[in-house]
Amino acid sequence: MKQNKTTVFLVSFFIVLGIAFLGYFYKVTHEQKRSLLPVLGNPGHHVEDFSFVNQDGKVITNADVKGKIYVVSYFFATCRGICPKMNEHLTTVAKAFMGNKNVLILSHTVDPLKDTVAALKEYSLRFDADANQWMFLTGDKKKLYDMARYSYLISAKDDTAGVSIDKDFIHDNHYVLVDRDGQVRGFYDGLRIDEVNKLITDINTLLKEPS
Repeated sequence: MKQNKTTVFLVSFFIVLGIAFLGYFYKVTHEQKRSLLPVLGNPGHHVEDFSFVNQDGKVITNADVKGKIYVVSYFFATCRGICPKMNEHLTTVAKAFMGNKNVLILSHTVDPLKDTVAALKEYSLRFDADANQWMFLTGDKKKLYDMARYSYLISAKDDTAGVSIDKDFIHDNHYVLVDRDGQVRGFYDGLRIDEVNKLITDINTLLKEPS
C-alpha cells in the first residue's frame, strides 16, 4: 500500500514538473518570437490616434488599422526625386501581400495643399493601388507632420522650432513598419531593393507573431 502511494506521488510529481517545463518552454519561445524584431521608440511608445482621408474620399482612422500590420511612407505627388522610386518599390510590397487583409500600406502626403483627394486618386492609379490595401492619405498638414515625427518617428528630431507649419517640409526616404499593437518595429530605405525585400521578410515575421 505504501509502495502504491509512493508511485502515485512520483507520477504526480513528474506530471507537475512536466507541466511546469512546458509552461516555461512556451514562455521562452513566445518571448523569442516577439524579440525577432525590436520594438522601437521609448518604452511604451505607440502610434497615436489619427484621422485622414484616402484617395477615394474615405475617412481613415486608427480604427481601420487596428489589429493589422502596416507600412508607412511619406511622399508628395509632384515629387520628381525619390518619391516615384519609393512608390514603385511599394508596389512590390503590395503584390507580395495582395489579398491579405492583415497587411496595409499608408502613404501620407507632405503637401496636402496640392495633394487633394482627386490628385491622390490620379496618382494612385499610376501604381495600380487598391484603396482597400494601399491608402494614399491627405489631411491637415500639422497632423500629418506630427504623426510623422512623434508617432512614426520619421524625422524624429524636432529641429523645427520657430518654423511655421506652412514652411515646414518633410522629405524622407524611409518606410516604417508598424505591428498589430501600433508599435514601430522597423525602418527601411525605400530606395534600396534589398531593404524592400527585408521589409517583406519582416512583415512575414510579424504575421507569425502571437497576436
